[in-house]
Amino acid sequence: MKQLLFLLIVCAARLQAVETFETASGPVKITAVQHATVMIEAAGKIIYVDPAQGKIEGMPLADMILITDIHGDHMSQPNIDKIKREGTVIFGPPAVVEKMDIVNSIPNGQSKTWEGWTIEAVPAYNLTRGPSAGQLYHDKGRGNGYVLTFGGKRFYFSGDTEAVPEMLALKNIDAAFVCMNLPFTMTPQEAAAAVKAFHPAVVYPYHHRGSDLKAFEAGLKDSGVEVRILEWYPK
Repeated sequence: MKQLLFLLIVCAARLQAVETFETASGPVKITAVQHATVMIEAAGKIIYVDPAQGKIEGMPLADMILITDIHGDHMSQPNIDKIKREGTVIFGPPAVVEKMDIVNSIPNGQSKTWEGWTIEAVPAYNLTRGPSAGQLYHDKGRGNGYVLTFGGKRFYFSGDTEAVPEMLALKNIDAAFVCMNLPFTMTPQEAAAAVKAFHPAVVYPYHHRGSDLKAFEAGLKDSGVEVRILEWYPK
């Protein structure tokens, strides 16, 4: 009985972390897994973005995997091995390709198509923050954010980045997943200002461990952007 109750609680928590978007090609379901790890389901296909954290065991096998950066909270070969199957397509920036067995390189600014999806690689990098003078945590050209388009809907996953011009120039984003965590990316206030600039219909703070989400919400008050909070750090 206790085990059954535990499973019901786990399933309820997982259901609360699933968002569904209707598109011209059918529904897209997006599941918050943990930190920057996201699972997407559409048209019978399973896509993961940065499957590096969370309990991956037992989750559906991947048809496509997108990796944004070489850091361990985004890139994990052991986790990829748990969800990869024969035929899984993996995309990543060249810096990731150098470290992993990834067939498909997608540098900043390039696009690919796959199974009805368009994948756009948006530069993700630091403008000012780094471990020491003259160094940045994320150099320009190394990491990708991604805009995924399916059935006329556009979904943005920021990866590790500050409010770079390429993010601010995004257009017609239906749902944005935006990072905020110091010292590596943005403050909640900086993230809110960036979101106001490119103005998605809906924004989800993710990759936010330890950040003040109330400050992020306050920064978008009366902006017309809907803020939705999901559980990215299960207890």
